[in-house]
Amino acid sequence: WMQNCLRAAGINPKNNLVDITNFVLFELGQPLHAFDAAKIEGREVVVRTCAEGTPFVTLDGVERKLTDKDLMICSAERPMCIAGVFGGLDSGVSDTTTDVFIESAYFNPVWVRKTAKRFGLNTDSSFRFERGVDPNMQVYAAKRAALLMKELAGGTISSDITDIYPAPIADFVFDISLARVNALIGKEIPEETVRTIIAALEVKVLAEKEGVLTVAVPPYRVDVQREADLIEDILRIYGYNNVEVPRQVRSTLSYAPKPDRSKLMNLAADFLTANGFTEIMSNSLTKAVYYEGLTSCPADRCVRILNPLSADLNVMRQTLLFNMLEAVALNANRRNGDLCLYEFGNCYFYDEAKRSEENRLAAYSEEYRLAIAVTGVSTPQSWNAKPEKASFFTLRAVAEKLLRRFGIDIYALKTEPLESDLFSEGLSMSLNGKELLQIGSVAAKIRRLTDVKQEVYYLEMNFDALVKSTKKQKIAAEELSKFPEVKRDLALLVDKQVTFAALRDAAFAAERKLLKSVSLFDVYEGDKLPEGKKSYALSFILEDKTRTLDDKTIERVMSNLTRQFEQRCGAQVRA
Repeated sequence: WMQNCLRAAGINPKNNLVDITNFVLFELGQPLHAFDAAKIEGREVVVRTCAEGTPFVTLDGVERKLTDKDLMICSAERPMCIAGVFGGLDSGVSDTTTDVFIESAYFNPVWVRKTAKRFGLNTDSSFRFERGVDPNMQVYAAKRAALLMKELAGGTISSDITDIYPAPIADFVFDISLARVNALIGKEIPEETVRTIIAALEVKVLAEKEGVLTVAVPPYRVDVQREADLIEDILRIYGYNNVEVPRQVRSTLSYAPKPDRSKLMNLAADFLTANGFTEIMSNSLTKAVYYEGLTSCPADRCVRILNPLSADLNVMRQTLLFNMLEAVALNANRRNGDLCLYEFGNCYFYDEAKRSEENRLAAYSEEYRLAIAVTGVSTPQSWNAKPEKASFFTLRAVAEKLLRRFGIDIYALKTEPLESDLFSEGLSMSLNGKELLQIGSVAAKIRRLTDVKQEVYYLEMNFDALVKSTKKQKIAAEELSKFPEVKRDLALLVDKQVTFAALRDAAFAAERKLLKSVSLFDVYEGDKLPEGKKSYALSFILEDKTRTLDDKTIERVMSNLTRQFEQRCGAQVRA
């Protein structure tokens, strides 16, 4: 019958003694270990750590090197068992065992967790110790195992129980307000019902004053250490289905801003995936060394982890760039260097100037961002096309299409040269006075941090700012014009510092009614032009929705445009 119980729990029976310890584990939740008493040198059992590098062979026959932070159960001469995790090969019971030593203990969950993770061992014993067993169950479990060995294995109990418990774990004591119970649950529960549930949970009431109970929770309930935890347990026993939702709800159950960020995120992801991009997902934890010496993402703004798992995961990221470069390096090192990648994720910041004792979280902030990167060949070689390397304009085209997809007028963006040590050159784009995105070529020194040798063009966008901007977008429909458009081209000689955006603004200032669009189709800089000059070739689309444009009207519009270009931008019309 015991073997059937163990098989039902997914455990293969070994022998009568080991099966009894496993049965008690599942019956009471207390891990046990049975030693062959004849193999305990010096007739002495000591719980201690061993010297760094001490070899130890576990029950699976694998030799492991111990550290000075692994708790061991030892004899007078050598280690016999990794405490709370795994037994040793040389001290366990076998078919020839006649004398058994039963060990029943409570081990520090943190020590057990770290040791199990260090050795990659996930056992039924470590699973329970990591989560906290009942510290008052050890004696009872040892007696239960001894009686089963006496009953099922013909054993004789030959010693008293030795119980070493120098610092007993106390109950969790705190106050719980009956009014707070009703406030958190959202329903007036009879006081007698609350008291009955508390008693059924083995929680003792130590004192009571003005509707506030001082309670003591048994130490095996490691998940109930504060008022809210106990109220959650009261609601669990009372029944979630017994709390009615009133017709009129005075509090917000859920809040989904319009437009919903999740929907817009999926929209952006679908757009990028359809354009050949691959989504990546990376860890929010990263290396502090990435931020040393940076001015745009200074190291003192990093949110640091108090108990990092390693030096590679000791701060929260300030930018998605380094995760992106790690992905590029991983692929490029495996001969896959032609990449189009994107990632959504939070970035985290610490500002010492905002720190206050009243609000300890005031110094911390986060932003939800979208990162896009292209590198290598953007257009692969085929029978009708030559391979084309990715460039800044490859990425900018994708960015403009994405912004247009969300209804953003790209010409309403304020574009400025980017001053950041993350980029060798780039642009910053702002919308309504707030920076929306940065785009450019990643600086060589930044690429060297992740051993990326090829050029990477990178964009990082404040996605929450994009979501907010879409709230102001209104969709309007109108009938298609019945009259044809007219296209005219104009070549202008301008100073090098004059931008297309300035020319476009001047064009619409000159003609708002008939001018439908302005586009730039050629840029020329060369020896044939005067020093400090460049040539822009612009295309204009004119349209009147009430009539067909005649030559006189078109010439008048083009003359106005030319005059505006000369006055506002210092341009000269090229023949």
